[in-house]
Amino acid sequence: MDKRLFVAESGGKRLDVFLSEQTDEFTRSRIKKLIEDSAVLVNGCTQTKAGADVKVGDVVELCVPDPVDYSVRAENIPIEIVYQDEDFAIVNKPKGMTVHVGNGVDSGTLVNALLFALDSLSGIGGVLRPGIVHRIDKDTTGLLVVAKNDRAHVALAKQIAEKTCKRTYFALLEGNVKTDGGRIVTDIGRHPTERLKMAVLPDGKGKIAVTDYEVVARFGTEFTLCKFTLQTGRTHQIRVHAKHIGHPVAGDPVYGFKKQKLNADGQLLHAWQLELTHPKTEERMTFNAYLPPVFAEILRKLCKRFDLDENAFAYLFHP
Repeated sequence: MDKRLFVAESGGKRLDVFLSEQTDEFTRSRIKKLIEDSAVLVNGCTQTKAGADVKVGDVVELCVPDPVDYSVRAENIPIEIVYQDEDFAIVNKPKGMTVHVGNGVDSGTLVNALLFALDSLSGIGGVLRPGIVHRIDKDTTGLLVVAKNDRAHVALAKQIAEKTCKRTYFALLEGNVKTDGGRIVTDIGRHPTERLKMAVLPDGKGKIAVTDYEVVARFGTEFTLCKFTLQTGRTHQIRVHAKHIGHPVAGDPVYGFKKQKLNADGQLLHAWQLELTHPKTEERMTFNAYLPPVFAEILRKLCKRFDLDENAFAYLFHP
């Protein structure tokens, strides 16, 4: 059973609303069902009413039952392992691959591939998420760190929580971003009516999300290539923040413009660099992944069209 403890820093919220704001992976309806199934304790007592008031200082325990519907099987799916040792691995996730099973997906995921490719995975993530320390979206490409034992998992997860693990992305945005860089700070939570989407919410209604960005190149007024550094790791954070500033990620089918200018078949968003401290040796390590072929080809064509030297982006292109 997956047990999670939360302490209410403010009061006046319904129990189901409070819990849905604490975790990005469960919809409010799923939270409500867990409450009704006596899987939530408030100050040590079972609470079965989703509308119960949460008071300042309340200790809320969410007990998520272990998955029993199916087990995850190893599958011989080719994946690029950038680095691995006895403690962790760095994987370059391809476009179109879901990170872990769930929501009706039980094969073809990164976890299925990892179970075949690696000799061990941590168990903290549970039966369905062995080794998974953090995630990226199905159609986002790039680097993920995977823990191979529980000790490494705890250390790596702590780095992400304490923001000492640096995660850098490249994205092609629609339009001409006005400023050369900056920091976007908002609350992000579930969209109020479209529950599969995330959205910028009024202060205090979601979780704080902080994204730093830097303009790398401008392609007229049509597109802007930006580098993003995550200070927090909310679901769809870069995609939601890009939309929030009026320049969604090119090709994004969920947060982008209805009329797409490029044949990208998904958002042009790539997890380019991971910088972390080795969980055992404490050595600072940096890993990079070249842009995937579709993203790289689009960038080369834009350079040619707007008379920019593509060699300026050689560090992004596979030789």
